[in-house]
Amino acid sequence: QVQLVESGGGLVQAGGSLRLSCAASGRYFSNYAMGWFRQAPGKEREFVAAITRSGGSTFYADSVKGRFTISRDNAKNMALLQMNSLKPEDTAVYYCAADRDISRRSSSYDYWGQGTQVTVSS
Repeated sequence: QVQLVESGGGLVQAGGSLRLSCAASGRYFSNYAMGWFRQAPGKEREFVAAITRSGGSTFYADSVKGRFTISRDNAKNMALLQMNSLKPEDTAVYYCAADRDISRRSSSYDYWGQGTQVTVSS
């Protein structure tokens, strides 16, 4: 089992950057693929990015490709999401999630953090 805590959200102007962190506790963090999802008010939770257990492969939603970068540090039990060139439509609560297998589907992930708010002003 793994517990996840996100941090790093906040208010930023369009074009700015934020880096989200996801700290994991529990054993064997490197046994889990990690995903980032987001949910805007009135919308369904959507896939943002995911990274394999080793960090060797990454996947992105088309809407963030080229602007966001997912990474992980298995020695520190951390997953990161670097967000650049932020747009107002990136405004949402961002969640990190963990599961044995990588997926773009939120239903595939067993473990979730509490979320961190990202607000991008125009």
